[in-house]
Amino acid sequence: MKRFRLCLFSSLVLFLIIPGLGIADEKHAGEEVKQPETPQQVIPVVPDNTIISAPRTLSISSPVISPYDANTAASRAVDRNVGFFSTRIKQRFSLWLSRSGQYMELMKDILREKDVPEDIVFLSLIESGFNPYAYSIARASGPWQFIASTAKRYGLQINWWKDERRDPVKSTAAAASYLKDLYGMFGSWNLAMAAYNAGEGRIQKALKRSNADDYWALLATKHIRDETKDYVPKFIAASMIATNPGDFGFENIEYHQPMRYDEVELDSPLDLTVAAECAGVDLDVIKKLNPELRRWCTPPDAETYRLRIPEGSKEAFMNKLSSMKDEDRFSIDRYTVKKGDTLKKMARKTGVPESAILSLNSMDKILPLKVGSVIYLPPSGLFIQDADDKVALKKQIVKKVSLKVKGRKKKSSRKPKTTLAKRSVERSSMKG
Repeated sequence: MKRFRLCLFSSLVLFLIIPGLGIADEKHAGEEVKQPETPQQVIPVVPDNTIISAPRTLSISSPVISPYDANTAASRAVDRNVGFFSTRIKQRFSLWLSRSGQYMELMKDILREKDVPEDIVFLSLIESGFNPYAYSIARASGPWQFIASTAKRYGLQINWWKDERRDPVKSTAAAASYLKDLYGMFGSWNLAMAAYNAGEGRIQKALKRSNADDYWALLATKHIRDETKDYVPKFIAASMIATNPGDFGFENIEYHQPMRYDEVELDSPLDLTVAAECAGVDLDVIKKLNPELRRWCTPPDAETYRLRIPEGSKEAFMNKLSSMKDEDRFSIDRYTVKKGDTLKKMARKTGVPESAILSLNSMDKILPLKVGSVIYLPPSGLFIQDADDKVALKKQIVKKVSLKVKGRKKKSSRKPKTTLAKRSVERSSMKG
């Protein structure tokens, strides 16, 4: 029984500490599940004999990290995470390093353009393992794990058709702007990263309550959560390994090819299968270049859309596309309205939100719904729910169940009705 409990605890620790722990490592088009940004995190406990003493060169040479050698808690936290990455989850960390080859230089270029130190790129390593499809139970998404409110604040569009948090170019630009603002607020990259993890309000309160003047001083307080205390040490450890993987036992890493692409501007929706055919590549290639796209096609509600295609394929792509008929470029189902149909009923039946149905149709033509009129719907064979759809659906189910339970409780708590005959009998007994 003790052994069972120990295994259960170990599994829980691994689930909470490893970012991007999910099916997307095995299948890139899936979605990862990552810990939420706010709940308390369990700090990994690595046996002393597996702790690898980390070289301190990065903490001195990097403009991002202030020296931490004098802080015993910080040094031990960095060593602990180095040991964790290079022993306990070495295989998974190797996968993250491999994936970094696809996005690292692209992201560094964007960070430099935004006047943000390029070492910040390693935040994406610990947030998602450089996985555009990483998705958390707190509904944070993409390589930089933006929650929706912060993403929209920094210009990322999220709707039924696309989620720009998943785009490595757009999300990196947004993350750079956010981190630069945080640095301007705190004057420290360590505190900026801590605020990226916990929220700027929490870090401001922690500094005020503890009278601390830097991140390392907060480690000895109870004003930030364990997850945030371990966040910068985890960043440092991951940065050290990624910068010199051979020094930490990571040999023969097969890095993915850097992301290279051309762009074509489309003025009408296009199936991704058609785009792949025009580019002469597999569908997966188009999806990898355009991870923000959530559906089978480019957004129909956009006047124009810039689609990424493999580098060097633009001319062949446009020639092939121009030879196609308009009806062959975009797949859509047609539904004839029946008596009693409403948008709400159709949305519930198909799993497609009312807003998406409206974006596929001209509102003035379909509203109010008329029996016999034709409405466009997503093709049943091509429409696949993604992680956000599934979470939203679960929330709807939970909400319905909770409302039913509340309704039953209210009904059961009502006092039983007293009939006139029963009242007269009660009065008689009282008189007697």
